Amino acid sequence: MLVFFAVTLSIFGLVNYYIARRGAQALAAHPRARTAFLVLFIALALSYPIGRLIHSFARDNPPVWLENVGSFHMVIMLYGFLGVLAVDLVRLIDSFFPFLPRVLRAQPGRTGAAVFVVAAAATAVAIVAGAWNSARPRLVDLETHLPRKSGTTDRLTAVLASDLHLGSIIGRSRLEKVVGRINALHPDVVFFAGDIVDESVTGRREVELSEIMGTLKTRFGVFTVPGNHETYAGLDRTRACFKNCGLTMLEDQAVRVADAFVLAGRRDPSSLRPGERRMGIAEILASEGLDDSLPVVLLDHQPGHLEQAEQAGVGLQLSGHTHAGQLFPLNIVNRFFWELNWGFLRKGSTQYYVTSGVGTWGPPVRTGSRAEIVRIELRFDRPAGSGVREADH
Repeated sequence: MLVFFAVTLSIFGLVNYYIARRGAQALAAHPRARTAFLVLFIALALSYPIGRLIHSFARDNPPVWLENVGSFHMVIMLYGFLGVLAVDLVRLIDSFFPFLPRVLRAQPGRTGAAVFVVAAAATAVAIVAGAWNSARPRLVDLETHLPRKSGTTDRLTAVLASDLHLGSIIGRSRLEKVVGRINALHPDVVFFAGDIVDESVTGRREVELSEIMGTLKTRFGVFTVPGNHETYAGLDRTRACFKNCGLTMLEDQAVRVADAFVLAGRRDPSSLRPGERRMGIAEILASEGLDDSLPVVLLDHQPGHLEQAEQAGVGLQLSGHTHAGQLFPLNIVNRFFWELNWGFLRKGSTQYYVTSGVGTWGPPVRTGSRAEIVRIELRFDRPAGSGVREADH
């Protein structure tokens, strides 16, 4: 753990040093602007780590504004680094194969300042647009057909949400909007695919979570699985909180829902102790002794090893975790790490949906994906097949 933090802080420091140095060089002809930039940039860079450090000592009443301000610096750091890197690559190529207009070389002070202003303005626009985007989840409609041998229910309406990350940055107002949107869909059952809370969640936030989640209206309950951030927040504490919220958290457990399907939920790999083997899906189902004539729906926070659900005969797996990249160009990189980083997939007789999530981690900004709530029409005893469409809401 110490090695991880040392490496992370080293990368964080080097990237910020690189951006600050290049920004100061670009403003060298304007001393006052250069000083103002360095003071502001250093303050922003330090705000998040200092805020998290203070949070660890004052957990129940931390100065959340420091973390909120600092979270936006993550976006500044990402796009600042990419912008500076792009400028340096252009300069490097120009040094070997001159192609830039002579006027740019003749007035380096003016050119540097102009490039700085353009980069700063582009980053500001990205932050504003991304914050607007993240606060407006879209509704996605998914229809699935799950063959069955028994049961009395032909169809149910489920709602899937994930990765809210309630904590120091995502708070009460966002949660109230999400719960309101879910209730407006009149679901029979609600699924949360993990990371409802963030590791920065406070006792006050947990009280708010209990109050607001208690207003969810369903016929057959609200079910969730732990994500990696529930593990970071403390699983014992999270279990107690979710119980007060009226949520049923499944940890390598399965339950029968509405005489229509079996719902299984897996522990997140982050909760496993060193050397501990993750329980298989078939083992989970067998340990509960449930009727195998009903279709199986699986909640698994991280969409890794999708073949395991197919091998276990799962009809539908629902996951989150990826945020579909959240920030451009991480949404592109994200696709190389996951077989399915967002959306719908069918493998054999198993269907999968990975949601981009309804919240955000770190900055409340999305420039590479959309936040979403998923309404799922579960149809039983129909020919296998499904379709997905995005609703206009």
